[in-house]
Amino acid sequence: MKIKSYFSHTVEDAMAMASQELGADAMLMNSRKAPPEARHLGEYEVVFATGSPGAADALPEAAAAALSSPPPMGDRLSKEVAELKKELEGMRRAITRSVFASAPWAGAPPDLSDACALLASSEVAPELAREIVQAAEARMVGPSGKRAPHPADRAAFQRALVEEMEARFAVQPALGRGESRTRIAALVGPPGAGKTTTLVKLAVNYGLASRRPVLLLSMDNYRVAAAEQLRCYAAILGVGFQLLETVAALAQAIEENRGKELIFIDTPGVAAGDMDSAAALAQFLSARADIDTQLVLSSSMKSADLSHVVDCFEIFGPQRLLFTKLDETGSFGPILNEATRTGKALSFFGTGQRIPEDLQAASRSSLVDLILKGQRGQVLSAA
Repeated sequence: MKIKSYFSHTVEDAMAMASQELGADAMLMNSRKAPPEARHLGEYEVVFATGSPGAADALPEAAAAALSSPPPMGDRLSKEVAELKKELEGMRRAITRSVFASAPWAGAPPDLSDACALLASSEVAPELAREIVQAAEARMVGPSGKRAPHPADRAAFQRALVEEMEARFAVQPALGRGESRTRIAALVGPPGAGKTTTLVKLAVNYGLASRRPVLLLSMDNYRVAAAEQLRCYAAILGVGFQLLETVAALAQAIEENRGKELIFIDTPGVAAGDMDSAAALAQFLSARADIDTQLVLSSSMKSADLSHVVDCFEIFGPQRLLFTKLDETGSFGPILNEATRTGKALSFFGTGQRIPEDLQAASRSSLVDLILKGQRGQVLSAA
């Protein structure tokens, strides 16, 4: 088995170099910004592995060991930047909490106003935050119509708050619809949301890792680089790839490949104000009961912009919401806002640029933990 890093000014160039040298059997293990001491070799580092068939079972462990020890200088710099971002985010949240906590609604006990301020600091919509807090309070009311007395108050209210938040949204970390053996998933969304990268992560984690036959279809003929990037990924992963120009061609490709267990459809990024350009594709996807259309969204978008984009993409008939770039924000309330507002289930979370590691199945507990930042026992005061 052989593990090798390729450096280049673009990820696509590095992938092309690896494909030429290592062949179609090469497996993409990681892609990231090159560490400072290697930046002169290229802006990006892409890691590949290849070896004999007998070494296949040892590949994940060996690759994990190789990737878990980045250059010391790059590792230290990344940690310092991450710590600085956490400090700044903590300051912002503290300021937001103090503003909201200074104006509690009439008659509200301190623990309720503190909880509402905490949710608001994560950009949970004010009305939704108040509804959640009041419902959590109602969960604590016993047969007598009174709350449990202090000191049981604090712990009971914290548990009730978590339970109420988790009850407000659904999660469905799945691909495909119905009972068909062939699972078809289409990723749609605005430009820059991370559809292509997420598609490759899904293909590796839910296709190749389970030894399922996978096919990648691309409708993104607007950006030349996008189709070539996906074609290169497909070559490295050893899966089928087709670039399609029309909806009719897409329908035909699906029918011709019913033998595949997983079919992924990559679509062009569509701006909210340019929906007319994707009308035919939107009509096709929304009418197909066998295609699981998932709307890919960046979690770093402002809440108002996020709602506008979700509403615009309703013409595609998405069944689930998939959020990316969780590593680029510290405010996760907008995810809860949209899941609650639309009633659409959350499927997966993209947590970084690494392929295929930075992808996780959405769960209620993980989102609630992100919103509360693990401060359940520290920020809610007793009545």
